[in-house]
Amino acid sequence: MLNETHDPALRSWVASANEPGCDFPIQNLPFAVFRRAGSGEKFRGGVAIGDQIFDLVQLASTGLLEGCAAEAAQAGGQEKLNALMALGPSAWSALRLALSRMLREDAVGHDWLSSCLVPQSQAEYDVPARIGDYTDFYTSVFHATNIGRQFRPDNPLLPNYKWVPIGYHGRSSSIGISGESFHRPVGQTMPPGATTPQVVPSRRLDIELELGIFIGPGNAKGTRISMAQADDHVFGICLLNDWSARDLQGWEYQPLGPFLSKNFASTISPWVVTLEALAPFRTTFHRDESDPQPLPYLDSADNRASGAFDIQLDVQLQTDAMRRAALAGASICRTSYRHAYWTVAQMVTHHTVNGCNLQPGDLFGSGTLSGPGAGEAAALIEITTGGKNPITLPNGESRTWLEDGDSVTLRGWCERPGAARIGFGECVGTVLPAITA
Repeated sequence: MLNETHDPALRSWVASANEPGCDFPIQNLPFAVFRRAGSGEKFRGGVAIGDQIFDLVQLASTGLLEGCAAEAAQAGGQEKLNALMALGPSAWSALRLALSRMLREDAVGHDWLSSCLVPQSQAEYDVPARIGDYTDFYTSVFHATNIGRQFRPDNPLLPNYKWVPIGYHGRSSSIGISGESFHRPVGQTMPPGATTPQVVPSRRLDIELELGIFIGPGNAKGTRISMAQADDHVFGICLLNDWSARDLQGWEYQPLGPFLSKNFASTISPWVVTLEALAPFRTTFHRDESDPQPLPYLDSADNRASGAFDIQLDVQLQTDAMRRAALAGASICRTSYRHAYWTVAQMVTHHTVNGCNLQPGDLFGSGTLSGPGAGEAAALIEITTGGKNPITLPNGESRTWLEDGDSVTLRGWCERPGAARIGFGECVGTVLPAITA
């Protein structure tokens, strides 16, 4: 899975891409849709390099690309990335290789290629694809156990969890891009001891640290995607905050699951990191011997050897008071995607085992990615034990649930010896007061 684009010694003529700790070195090259802020331009596809965006429309107009790479750049220059996602890994890889060679510090002609760059500081972003369908999974056994323990102390995990990748279908129209602000949701709750529900703003607003998985080529209705084929159907991964109104959820979720408690907002990061860029950070997937092993259709030698990804994840909370005092957000969670109980390939394969047809631009949520250790709980309902144990922030404020004016920032990155560090950028969202009339 490794090739010349992953060489950690590569450097770019875009100087900011070579700075230590940069999220977007030449070994990354993630995709987004952007335009110059306030310009009224059409959104179009671009690739991050350092603190710049390589404009795919400008690149395609140069005539420098040929074959699959040219076709991919043309598709990627559209207002959404669906056409690029539909082309598949051969086209994605051809474009990645061409971009890598053009952006290397010894590339010929980079003086005039610099006209294809737009500073990220001057850009605004949109949701990168037309998301036809959104499926939210539940892939952290630690999150599932922590939540289950609050309601079923003697039997926290339901019997199906270790056999089947659990998921439900959510609403795609309210998925927004990083930087968005949204109003606190309003809905029905049933107060303790009451006999009639109230319609009120949620008092138990929560975060969910997740990853978003964008589907590439789809499959025909009635066909299956096997474990051997699954990676070829995944374009890439972004950050996802699947905000959750726990009090609304507790009243409405039986028997059909979440509804208004989840469909008011989900926020994703603008940059989609391709599976090819993540190849150096694949790791083994294994189950404890005491757990049921995946059924044959969810198992493969490749998945066991390298089906998991070691993506480091961090959540920071900044209150309105902290922002006004120019204080940075405080980290409230640090975990890794390597702890997930089900892999990306298993999610794709299980989703289609009944013949369900996926489409380019469909989005999967990984589910809340809590880890096993202290400080790795990825939702406030876990961190505060259902609201019983508030957290204290560095400025002395405390939080049990999110309050109006709170901003939450998700960050993700991959690093290991012998590979270039790559990042996902940021996923930021801010809570506004509820609209009650």
